[in-house]
Amino acid sequence: MGRDANSSAGRTGGTAVNATSYTSELELAAQVESVRWARSHTRDVLHAWQLPGEHIDTAQLVVSELVTNAVRHDSGQRNSTDEPRVTLTLHCEPAQLIVLVGDGNPNPPVSNGAVPLAAEGGRGLFIVEAVSKEWSYYFPPTGGKVVWCILALGSE
Repeated sequence: MGRDANSSAGRTGGTAVNATSYTSELELAAQVESVRWARSHTRDVLHAWQLPGEHIDTAQLVVSELVTNAVRHDSGQRNSTDEPRVTLTLHCEPAQLIVLVGDGNPNPPVSNGAVPLAAEGGRGLFIVEAVSKEWSYYFPPTGGKVVWCILALGSE
């Protein structure tokens, strides 16, 4: 996994490919600018994997919402003095794309339910739920949490 010197958000990334699935991992600083990097990375990777445009658009939407939540709600609770980080993993299988976003916040994600129309935020997980086959989260042994969702890549 190499460091991208062109990134002011401090991103690193790599892609592994085999005959039946693809995986890309990206680590970003937990900064607002990282949302743009994550969307761009998602578009570039899924285009390279030759996914149709509508799937790329949906994946970018989900990545934008999940990375925004990770950056916004990362409490910085960690056992070291490291800069807060957000991880993005894209895993493509023949019929589905799995999106995973990790952060250092040990609290579960909260779906706000009904959000006033005038509110500028609070709809992220609602959007993720609406476009995903399934979503959830888990707490990795290294701390923080990972929020994931599955996007269908077929006519389901």
